[in-house]
Amino acid sequence: MKIPSAILVALSLTAVASADVVLAPLFTDHGVLQRDQAVPVWGTADAGEAVTVSFAGQSVSTTADEAGKWRVDLAAMPVNATGQTLTVNGHNTLTLTDILVGDVWLCGGQSNMEWPLRNTTDADTAIPSANFPLIRHIKIERRIARDPLTTATGSWTVCSPETVPHFTAVGYYFARQLHAELGVPIGLVNSNWGGTPAEAWLPPAALEDLDILLAATSHQAYSYTGIHANLVNYQEKLAAWEADPENVEKPSMPWRPGAENHSLVLNNGMIAPLAPYGLKGVIWYQGEANADQPETYRTLFGAVIESWRDQFEQPELPFYWVQLANWQPGGIGWAFLREAQTQTLELPHTGQVVINDVGDPDDIHPRNKTAVGDRLARVALRRLHGFDIEDTGPTFASAILRDATIELSFTHAAGLHTTDGAAPKGFQVAGADGVFHPATAALTPNGTIKVTSDAVSIAHFVRYAWDGHLEVNLVNGDDLPAAPFRTDRL
Repeated sequence: MKIPSAILVALSLTAVASADVVLAPLFTDHGVLQRDQAVPVWGTADAGEAVTVSFAGQSVSTTADEAGKWRVDLAAMPVNATGQTLTVNGHNTLTLTDILVGDVWLCGGQSNMEWPLRNTTDADTAIPSANFPLIRHIKIERRIARDPLTTATGSWTVCSPETVPHFTAVGYYFARQLHAELGVPIGLVNSNWGGTPAEAWLPPAALEDLDILLAATSHQAYSYTGIHANLVNYQEKLAAWEADPENVEKPSMPWRPGAENHSLVLNNGMIAPLAPYGLKGVIWYQGEANADQPETYRTLFGAVIESWRDQFEQPELPFYWVQLANWQPGGIGWAFLREAQTQTLELPHTGQVVINDVGDPDDIHPRNKTAVGDRLARVALRRLHGFDIEDTGPTFASAILRDATIELSFTHAAGLHTTDGAAPKGFQVAGADGVFHPATAALTPNGTIKVTSDAVSIAHFVRYAWDGHLEVNLVNGDDLPAAPFRTDRL
């Protein structure tokens, strides 16, 4: 039987009328909204659908555009540690419960940021004591995408001994310290993926800049050239093993990158759906996957920072990161990557923590994440909240050459000492030939360090902690470690 066209039109209008309004992925029960700044709330609905968002005495209305997208901005709100209800009314009604107002931090990077609390040195004591209902955490599910997405999977979780083992460890220790000092709710948005390079976290717009595009493609090409060489080497070793399995050890297949290592795909899948959620700042732990070509990292990392600021519509969004830890297999490439990280401090509203004293020379995933989170919290407390504390370890300031001796001065060096009471370690000296040799260092009464090497009669250059791993012990009065440096490029 043919259905009359009038009935088809009526059915079509009914379908449109029953379509659901949908919220962006970070808006779920138990969430945290950013205090003291306008709060974007957005989602999708039918084109032309009227949408009203109500929260904390505010009620803001808008109409979905032709693409079905809508957004309102709630006026800035003070801290509120009492869970409130957020409602969205369109053709349907959405009700979110237990929504707090505090500080929200995006935790980005690769595996050392992703590393869960349950696998850290202090887990046995940290987990049972994690009764912090005002700390909230959302883990964004891994997802790659060719084009920017609007959806993502994850839900806010209230911190407790039962839930905290799965939190980002660095993020948790950071949040715990901030919450202890500020007394405000803290939200952690855990969006990261192990083994991924910086360029995977760039949005498409970033590659419109030729310098950034060249850096990204250069690193990708360099990485795949190395991977090809590794695979050829593996084939040769495998053939030798197959020919003589009793006397030749069977080789292991070398690491190969997955689709998640390509430019843009992680930003498209795991950052784009989150923006422009209101944030207090970003903490970042990444760089291992770019250490094979550190010369491109300054450009790529800076582009990540600037492009995320654009995406979240916060041009002064604080961005604090962790310098790579000590790891023996990293070799000197890690030293140059750390240098690129330090150079990125030229961007405003940035900060860096040094952890060359708490890494593991044999493990790319050091288990002491407590110090990492606490040091990041120090940076935030000093730079955002005005705490009168030190957040930086001894930092090279100047060098005076006196024949075989180089005398070094530092900033952030009040209470300069060594952790074990021994002479400072980790220094190298070179003559005019640029060949570096292990050096002997000594603290002076006036707070400088004198460095010499028996192999160098006229010293020209000095380096400190300049390798994947060199044993170091130099700290300031707050036990913050000295940052790696070199004078052969100054």
